[in-house]
Amino acid sequence: QVQLVESGGGSVQAGGSLRLSCAASGYRFSWYCVGWFRQVPGKVRERVASGGGDGIMTYADSVRGRFTASRDNVNNILYLQMNSLKPEDTAMYYCAANIALKCPLLEKDFNYWGQGTQVTVSS
Repeated sequence: QVQLVESGGGSVQAGGSLRLSCAASGYRFSWYCVGWFRQVPGKVRERVASGGGDGIMTYADSVRGRFTASRDNVNNILYLQMNSLKPEDTAMYYCAANIALKCPLLEKDFNYWGQGTQVTVSS
């Protein structure tokens, strides 16, 4: 069982930066596939980044080159560094995790989700 708690969201102007954190409690966090997702009310949840215990992440085209996901397996924290933010990045951001034989996972394969943290980017 893993519990995930996001933090670091807030309001920022376009071009600014934010770093989201996702603190994980549970056993052997390094074994877990992880991901960041975002959702705007009324729209489908979108994958932002996902990867495995080795820290290698893949990114959505919309954020590649601006966002960097990383993980600290010693302290059980997942990060999302967001630079050059745009108004269209405004969303609720969620971290997710699950154990699997192969990472990255599709959204439907993540069992554990955080409560979300709001990011608002103004123009």
